[in-house]
Amino acid sequence: MRPNHLKGKLKAGQPALGCSVMFPSPQIVEMLGHAGFDWVLLDCEHGSLSLADVEVMAMAADAVGITPIARPRSNSAADIQSVMDRGVMGVQVPHINSGADAARAVSAVKFGPGAGRGLAAGTRPDAWGLGVPMADFTTAANEQSLVCVQLEHEAAIDNADEILKVEGIDVFFIGPSDLSQSMGHPGNPGAPVVAKAISDTLAKIIAAGMTAGMPARTETVAALVDQGVRYIYTHLPRLLGAGAAPFLKASR
Repeated sequence: MRPNHLKGKLKAGQPALGCSVMFPSPQIVEMLGHAGFDWVLLDCEHGSLSLADVEVMAMAADAVGITPIARPRSNSAADIQSVMDRGVMGVQVPHINSGADAARAVSAVKFGPGAGRGLAAGTRPDAWGLGVPMADFTTAANEQSLVCVQLEHEAAIDNADEILKVEGIDVFFIGPSDLSQSMGHPGNPGAPVVAKAISDTLAKIIAAGMTAGMPARTETVAALVDQGVRYIYTHLPRLLGAGAAPFLKASR
């Protein structure tokens, strides 16, 4: 199985910058790779991506040398396994509110005993069954796959200590949009109570020696890096809007 370069950067303590794509386009994935991004988030929760789209877009990411991560439709084991079997290198799992939720997410990604991820011959991650023996594939897959869990509800903030103790998680991602909604300030993560929850949880993640993740804009990315956030992505519409605005303004 190919190396997970995103995971390698995070282990080295380096910022890894990605972009979220919510609609089917391997061409966009290829452009993001040529533009210099480290990874791409294939968003099945809020976007229009089918599993077939995820597979083709993961192929594009592999071809251009960036890491494909999928956000599954839900935190169910079935949805997590479905995107992993398409050949992504990891998942960003939404709505993780407890240690039990987090442990279930890890189990759905990693091969091993229990009722977690199913093992099938002939899937794309194991080279359609035409590569190394399956035992070697499962070992490599467990080493290279990345698990990111999203803390985006007030319950998750309250249970952050127990979630941080779950083994096998690479990134603890704070989702400000859903968190603001959960705390009664939809769309306003700058509200004092929400901002404090984000700041306190971010400090808790970093103090535990774990990798923190958050979304960013051009105006906020440097500050997040300075705060110790290493798993960072922006949204494709933001990039398009940032490029379009000065172009349109210059013509008027």
